[in-house]
Amino acid sequence: MRIGLIRHGQTEWNELGKIQGQTDIPLNAEGFRQARALAHRLRHEPMKWDAVVSSDLQRAKQTADVLADALGIPVLSPDTRLRERFYGEVEGTTAEERLAKWGADWKKRDSGQENDKQLRERALSFVEDAAGANPNRNLLVVTHGSLLAQLLQAMCAEWSDKPINNLSFSILERAGAGWAPILHNCTLHLEQLHQQ
Repeated sequence: MRIGLIRHGQTEWNELGKIQGQTDIPLNAEGFRQARALAHRLRHEPMKWDAVVSSDLQRAKQTADVLADALGIPVLSPDTRLRERFYGEVEGTTAEERLAKWGADWKKRDSGQENDKQLRERALSFVEDAAGANPNRNLLVVTHGSLLAQLLQAMCAEWSDKPINNLSFSILERAGAGWAPILHNCTLHLEQLHQQ
């Protein structure tokens, strides 16, 4: 099994620098353009994908729909385990607002957010269920930045913790009980989009 992990396309809140968390924000026009750019790339690469699944938040579902339409593959029912981290009271705030309200150490305070361990366990339970249900399927998974950062580290310890870009693409392949890395946080399709 191969699993292709994708962060959803850009939203208005991404553009404004607001933390979205589980707030249900749709893609903006640029987000749809980004999704079409990845769809174009996948359509012309030799690796074939059997299905796509996403979180139930509309920015992920909209990205998944663009990919499925372009590739002619089914969209599976959304899975709530693929939702972004719940950020509690910081959802909807910009960096400036967080700094003004809670200071430079705002990340260290308890604002009701999901912790890394909870997020990893939730994401890994999805991956293990998906791999167990159909081990021969190549599955595209559209989810969110903070969840992906935790999931990618849990699946492949040698990958560093770095920001996951909108519409970035990572691929892992099942290797025994673990996962072997093929591609990490790649945005080549977006670089080509901006050269056009």
